[in-house]
Amino acid sequence: MRHPEVCVCYLLREREGRLEVLLGRKKHGLGEGRLVAPGGKLEPGETPAAACVREVAEEVGLDVAPADLEARGVVDYRFPTRESWSQRSHVFVCREWRGEPRASDELDPEWFPVDEVPLERMWDDASRWLPGVLAGGRVERSFVFGDDLATVVEPGPSVA
Repeated sequence: MRHPEVCVCYLLREREGRLEVLLGRKKHGLGEGRLVAPGGKLEPGETPAAACVREVAEEVGLDVAPADLEARGVVDYRFPTRESWSQRSHVFVCREWRGEPRASDELDPEWFPVDEVPLERMWDDASRWLPGVLAGGRVERSFVFGDDLATVVEPGPSVA
């Protein structure tokens, strides 16, 4: 079964010799209260990169050019006890944009040093792949979440 497609964008900047990533506290909906990067569902006919540009603008007020997005892979999320949450996420990193991050109805943005990302405040799968992506790597993975809808019970195979 093909899951709905979404995108996520990890914005990176250098500050005082340290690499930082922009995350935000999700205000409502799927992932409420967790730290997440800007992103969301692809609209019909929209490419993952175009959705990423739109979602970053909507959620944190930054203008990103599609050419500045670095595609870093895909993560499949499976929620057997709540199938409507299952999705396929296109992962991007971006180092160039215009504007300053601002809060929206979706996120309260905050910069974190990459080596101090509070993974315990994110989805359970993040610790298994996000540090590698932020260090320049790629991800092609799937994760199955348990009955609690929060804990990874089966790290799946690489995504084909």
